[in-house]
Amino acid sequence: MSDIKQILSDHNFRFNKQFGQNFITDTNLLQAMVKDSGITQEDTVVEIGAGAGTLTREIAKVAKRALAFEIDRNLVPILGQTLQGLDDKVEVVFKDIQKIDDKTLDDMLGNTDYKVVANLPYYITTPIIMRFLEREKKPKSVTVMIQKEVGKRLTSSADCGDYGVITLSIALEGKARIMREVPRCMFTPQPNVDSCIVRIDLDDEHKDVDKKSVKKIIRAAFAMRRKTLVNNLTSGLGLSRETVETALADLGIDVRARGETLNIEQFIALNESLRGI
Repeated sequence: MSDIKQILSDHNFRFNKQFGQNFITDTNLLQAMVKDSGITQEDTVVEIGAGAGTLTREIAKVAKRALAFEIDRNLVPILGQTLQGLDDKVEVVFKDIQKIDDKTLDDMLGNTDYKVVANLPYYITTPIIMRFLEREKKPKSVTVMIQKEVGKRLTSSADCGDYGVITLSIALEGKARIMREVPRCMFTPQPNVDSCIVRIDLDDEHKDVDKKSVKKIIRAAFAMRRKTLVNNLTSGLGLSRETVETALADLGIDVRARGETLNIEQFIALNESLRGI
């Protein structure tokens, strides 16, 4: 395949800031991301934001099938060139994944497990990740190239500055970890921030948990970070101070604790305790 930068130039392609386009052209990095994702020749992979097709092509070399979504139709001729010869393994859908409902997506996937691999535009990082983690037919894993700062937030631990609602929401569904950090110079055009590759392996550890109820408590707990858990839960959930303090005491949690000091297991236990009072 010709140099991707030359292909973009040949087609007079202009990057669209609206779509958050920052392409990866380094083959070693692309192959490393595919390796980090853990995909195999048996896997179906959903890619969000095919871009110039560089990551799509590397995915197709390993996976059984790649279903790639791309919003920018100006990339049609470019993808036609970069993905030439891969029609039997790659299907590119020129639609906004956020406007495709779950039933339509499931019909496209068919009766098969799948994994998500994507170099995500920064502006849709959180909604895309949570959409796949919370949908009924969940992927086996989600591996994404995202802003480094966001990656730290997704993988943070209790009592750390980056820890928050999104961290705990992901922990309800699986385990997240940073696979590698990626400097901004690896992208075209170069963004203003560094990135990282985050992999989330979904599991059934909390499948019997009332996740909707737990998330309600988590959101209330972080409504005002400087307030104690007792204050946030009494005001956010309409509970009495006595009820919240009793639930915390039963779990051995200091009544002066703040939301960021509790891990996901403690929030699940707190939910059960509050329901039992």
